[in-house]
Amino acid sequence: MAVLVAAVLVLLGGSLGYVLHAQQRGGGHRAVAADASFTLDGPGVYYRDAASGRVARRGGPADGPSCERFYAAGDRALCLRALPGTPARTEAVVYDRRFTVLRTVTVPGIPNRARVSASGQLLSWTTFAVGDSYAVSGFSTRTSILDLRTGYLVKSIETLPLTVDGARYHAADVNYWGVTFAADDNRFYATVSTGGRTHLVEGDLKAWSARTLRENVECPSLSPDGTRIAFKKKVSADPAAPWRLYVLDLADLREHPLAEPHSVDDQAAWLDDRTLAYALPAGEGGPGSDLWSVPADGTGAPTLLAPGASSPAAVLTPRG
Repeated sequence: MAVLVAAVLVLLGGSLGYVLHAQQRGGGHRAVAADASFTLDGPGVYYRDAASGRVARRGGPADGPSCERFYAAGDRALCLRALPGTPARTEAVVYDRRFTVLRTVTVPGIPNRARVSASGQLLSWTTFAVGDSYAVSGFSTRTSILDLRTGYLVKSIETLPLTVDGARYHAADVNYWGVTFAADDNRFYATVSTGGRTHLVEGDLKAWSARTLRENVECPSLSPDGTRIAFKKKVSADPAAPWRLYVLDLADLREHPLAEPHSVDDQAAWLDDRTLAYALPAGEGGPGSDLWSVPADGTGAPTLLAPGASSPAAVLTPRG
């Protein structure tokens, strides 16, 4: 019993610290709405500014809403906020292009991943229920999908019938995270963890099913042309630096590492078909993380996009 209690305390230590930190930030950076002039009408790279906790467009002020995680595509934006109090809860807020609130959903856990389909019609978020890092064994996640076309919310995609290595699979420890959507607004990719292993899965919303494609793929991000998956691959047992950023070709499932030498604990975002953006811990004692970019073909070198930033999203010119 003592061993069990100790293990739980280890798991919750990071999570509790994150929650308390979020609450402290909430005291200084209370949840505020976007300024009236802040919209998605200007194409560019949007991200969360660490100093203010608000969303900014690269080259402009941080006048967007306050978020812990952010993503935008099509005519929609998704903001995840850590709510005060315990147990940990997350508020998922859906906005239109002018940051009018369309829907708000409260779910248990700590904000972790946010994604919007290219059309803006499908949204997904992941929260941590236990622990605050994928490097911590025994963590638990909850991943939701919201379809704005019908208004239907899937609170947890763990109910998906799962096929692993060609066989129907059942286990109590199945966890999904890091959804990324295909252009057809039906297929999606995500990570599933079970039995101590992680897999890339391809999901089908209409068929309500998922199947594994490859092992050791976490936090996938589908390229705009739909041909490649950027992901973090576990390459080391060192909990301080376990991952490297890779790209997988879906046609032949061949992979290659990118030029970023540091461990990346993020769901990278495609700025275009050639470039990826991602967050790394801030340098020189800066707040939160810094935003970097790197070529997707494995060449070149990382480039600093924005200091004190995270949750990148490339927003295109409004349709029509």
